[in-house]
Amino acid sequence: MDKLDAAAIALPGAEARVVKRCTSTNDLLLKEQIGERPVLLAAEEQTAGRGRRGRRWHSTPAAGITFSLGRRVRRPARELAAISLVAGVAVARALHALGVGAVRLKWPNDLVVDGAKLGGILVETRGASHVVIGIGLNHRRTRGLEAKLRRKLAFIEELAPVSRNRVIHAAGVALLDMLERFDAQGLDALRADWEAMDAYPGQRLRVRLADGRTISGIAAGLGEGGSLRIRTKRGMQAVTSGRVVSARPA
Repeated sequence: MDKLDAAAIALPGAEARVVKRCTSTNDLLLKEQIGERPVLLAAEEQTAGRGRRGRRWHSTPAAGITFSLGRRVRRPARELAAISLVAGVAVARALHALGVGAVRLKWPNDLVVDGAKLGGILVETRGASHVVIGIGLNHRRTRGLEAKLRRKLAFIEELAPVSRNRVIHAAGVALLDMLERFDAQGLDALRADWEAMDAYPGQRLRVRLADGRTISGIAAGLGEGGSLRIRTKRGMQAVTSGRVVSARPA
């Protein structure tokens, strides 16, 4: 079995840990006092893993990849909403380097392959500078999971022969690098990288807003602070909180 190993995950300048079972790696790191040295915590199984807006993240032992990176950031609090985009760029780049070249980014926090969900990102903060980035990726296909979730899923093992330890190490290294760039220059330093990996550039999107309303229009890249720009009949709109529910060629 492909067991997680802290020594194989080890990151330069950061602490790497592995636990067999926990409620949520994000929860554990949010409770810690993160100093100047970042901490990466990976779990074989999460019993209370979650995605955005409290949705449950299903974690099957030895089949999924679930880890969190805790780090202090130096950008103003108003810019922290963009960290999920920064993390998406980092993880997608790492996967591309490992041979999973079809990975694209779905605003604001999903990784997809031909429309099928490969993974998700959950960023949580404590105070003005303590940030925890949770990553969940599908590694090995679990029977019945697609039917249970009623959606198409993608699995790393079916795209490239790469171990979970290698994925976590590569993603951790990329996250540390991207966060250094973000600290120094903000989202503008990574905007073009995200847009180059956008899953739906120029497509007609339907987006459900946080208040339940939906808007439709043509995807037009990222706006201020990492918002999603949509060209609608009423002009350009910037979506700061919501999710893409459908996409088709314009």
